[in-house]
Amino acid sequence: MTIAVGDKLPDVKLVKATEQGPEAVQSADYFAGKRVALFSVPGAFTPTCSAKHLPGFVDKAGELKAKGIDEIACTAVNDPFVMGAWGKSGGSQDVTMLADGNGDFAEALGLTMDGSAFGLGKRGQRFAMVINDGTVEQLHVEAPGEFRVSSAEYMLDQL
Repeated sequence: MTIAVGDKLPDVKLVKATEQGPEAVQSADYFAGKRVALFSVPGAFTPTCSAKHLPGFVDKAGELKAKGIDEIACTAVNDPFVMGAWGKSGGSQDVTMLADGNGDFAEALGLTMDGSAFGLGKRGQRFAMVINDGTVEQLHVEAPGEFRVSSAEYMLDQL
């Protein structure tokens, strides 16, 4: 079953990429008490993700925060070292990188995809959501191969 607006996020382990190295966090704790703009990409360093998705949230971070977003986070089915390297190369301090190395978070959300045709295996779909104190306030899931409703620009229009 796919998560929906009004649902509480499932409580699973994610790994936050930090300057000090990987830091395990429980999703229930991480998303509690704040309003988070979360976006998911099929993979760090992949073309659309690196050229459009991450840069859009980096560029629009100030505008999102001005509209009531406390934190911006990116998740992908990648290990925390890859997420950390991607954050250093194309991100900013405004975007927290959350590794979903085993795909447990994507699976619990019901938002997985099969990227085997591209050598990627099971991945998280491309989506964006606003999470308010652990509850899904907005959810925007892309159709396969598209990049529109999960963009920072689209999220800004919806806030």
